[in-house]
Amino acid sequence: MATQNSTRQRLIESALKLFTSLGVTETTTKAVAELAQVNEVTLFRHFGNKQGLLLAVLEESTAFSQPGELLQIPSSVSSLGEAVTNYANSYLSAIAQAPELLLSVIGEARHYSPQNRQALGKGISEANSYVAKYLAVETSPLAPEKLASMLNTALLGYAVIENTCTEQQLWGDRSEFIDNLVILLKAETTEIVINDLPASLVHEIMHRAKKEQLRDYALMYVLFGSGLSKEEIASLEKSHQINETTRHLLQVNSRQVPVNQWIMGKRYGSYTRNPLTGWLRSRTGEHPALFLNDAGLPMTAVDIDLRWQELTEGLLTPEGRSPIIEQAAQTWCVEMLSKGITLENLSMLTGLHLSKLQPYARRVKEKLALEQAISLDRKS
Repeated sequence: MATQNSTRQRLIESALKLFTSLGVTETTTKAVAELAQVNEVTLFRHFGNKQGLLLAVLEESTAFSQPGELLQIPSSVSSLGEAVTNYANSYLSAIAQAPELLLSVIGEARHYSPQNRQALGKGISEANSYVAKYLAVETSPLAPEKLASMLNTALLGYAVIENTCTEQQLWGDRSEFIDNLVILLKAETTEIVINDLPASLVHEIMHRAKKEQLRDYALMYVLFGSGLSKEEIASLEKSHQINETTRHLLQVNSRQVPVNQWIMGKRYGSYTRNPLTGWLRSRTGEHPALFLNDAGLPMTAVDIDLRWQELTEGLLTPEGRSPIIEQAAQTWCVEMLSKGITLENLSMLTGLHLSKLQPYARRVKEKLALEQAISLDRKS
């Protein structure tokens, strides 16, 4: 077994070296086998073909699975500007050492199999999660997850431009780009407006989902019952569920969140028998993802957003707009605060800084003030 693992690892490392220097298309399985000092038949026995080998590289190589080891950056920072600058310099320096790998993996992705594209997307999500933890400083005007996603997207775009264009007039050099990026990400944003959804609209969405299919019912249940984002839900696996008679939890990275059986005054089952547990019991096959799309593949954040749009088509919020999926998490946060959870505890459940939760606290006070005014009017 040790020899097999060693051979497999040599093949993956050899493939990564050649993908880095030549690109995926120009790399042959014969060349990988020769570099790994094995027979080409051995490569086929382990991975099937080059696409299978690429899948293993995307899932198992340190370059994709452990970005922290690839990027030599300080473990802690004192400000957002310092964090962004350190990370951006390390990211672009790493890309500069292997531009062909970036251009090949990204540029040729449209030709990949669904499994390989899924693995690539998972790798990007893992990179975002790693960066979110590094950038989680109190001075950030954005949630760490959003900041990480914006930062990686901007850096990836710059890296592509830098390695494909012989001349560009957008920035004088890399340092100027990073300085501008820091200014952009540190810019004060407008105050967050919380638009939680009314109970009647939430229950209508749940009703539509239940009529559609069990998966959609479970998906809406998790959205309104746990306050998770579409990206967080897309990253979940069945093993991340903690299902007991006295509680129902989901493990999201390093934190646990409850799945509430009561949503906006209506009970949707129990901790052990609810839309989510019903969906999982109905599943066939051993795929680890918590939610699968119609093709039997893990649902992406895009898939989840599309289901939301279809299930809410024709519905309007009190403001006269179509409900957006982010309002599900806002509704959950407002409901939890209304039930008495403290801002500190909600911060631990959501991973948001206390400063980001202040608008939710104000929204709860607005609702309480309205209820008090109505109550006083009834007594008149």
